[in-house]
Amino acid sequence: MIEIENKLISEDLFSEEFVCNLSKCKGACCVEGDIGAPLEKEETTILEKIYAKVKPYLTEAGKKAIEEQGTWVIDPNDGDFVTPMVEDRECVYVTFDENGITKCAIEKAYEDGAIDWQKPISCHLYPIRAQKYSTFEALNYHEWSICSDACTLGKELQVPVYRFLKTPLIRKYGEEFYNMLSQAAEEWKAEYGK
Repeated sequence: MIEIENKLISEDLFSEEFVCNLSKCKGACCVEGDIGAPLEKEETTILEKIYAKVKPYLTEAGKKAIEEQGTWVIDPNDGDFVTPMVEDRECVYVTFDENGITKCAIEKAYEDGAIDWQKPISCHLYPIRAQKYSTFEALNYHEWSICSDACTLGKELQVPVYRFLKTPLIRKYGEEFYNMLSQAAEEWKAEYGK
């Protein structure tokens, strides 16, 4: 682990390579799993405020699930805020393109200029999972079998996780943090020869 600004960072962010390969996985991370996407408390308010503008982008099943559950729910297992799911399958904010690849309705609304918030930060940061503790935050690489094609492509292109996620890391923690993270990665690479 490496510490930067009260954040403990797994060295896996430097050693593992990753580039999403949607043509292979079809966006399975938005469909698989037993809970919706983790949300920060302030994101629950954002979802409530933007729902009317995101609604036209949703599937009928997504709209129905939100009418029944709300724009966010609390995970009964650990009390965290998460996005609701459609019949315990995909996230309610998922849409599918003509090739069956998932797209985020929130992100589509953002790209169209309908809203100014891109999507939940946990989705944007994936496969990094950020966990807050009382005195620090831990940033870990989440390895999931459905992302094996992303790992293969990352190795082919030689793109470490932290570099693939430059934009969301800057969105969440700022450019100065990312620059320090990049410097730490270079030092790690020089020491361990990866």
